Amino acid sequence: MTTIVRKVELTDKEQWLTLFKAYIVFYESELTDEQYELTWQRIHSDFNMYGLLAEIDGEIVGLAHYLFRPSTWAVNNFCYLEDLFVDPSVRGKGVGRALIKALEDVATKAGAERLYWTTAPDNATARRLYDSVATTNRVQYRIPLNQK
Repeated sequence: MTTIVRKVELTDKEQWLTLFKAYIVFYESELTDEQYELTWQRIHSDFNMYGLLAEIDGEIVGLAHYLFRPSTWAVNNFCYLEDLFVDPSVRGKGVGRALIKALEDVATKAGAERLYWTTAPDNATARRLYDSVATTNRVQYRIPLNQK
């Protein structure tokens, strides 16, 4: 079983949407149809939001959304992995690792100085993977703003 990671294409919308909705449900959250569409449009515009998909045997089984941002601490941009999701039926088969590696390559080629991400503290499955490919030394604090 070989995992192929590639950019999100316009023809991927239905499969992408299925995976993205599953990701939002996994985090016990909700998005409007308008937000899903906005994200899709941003990925396919000059908005600085990008997407990767992972395929096994032609079936899309994982996604990653990322963006680049400037930093006051570095000359070159940082790459932020905002969303990473793998279909539960193929977890543990290297799909998440392949997505992270592909994004590491994308970020390196773009000249980024750092690739980073966050996850929920109780997401033990993801944290096992993340602990095997990266280090952590920060804690994220949040103040929700302009929430409806």
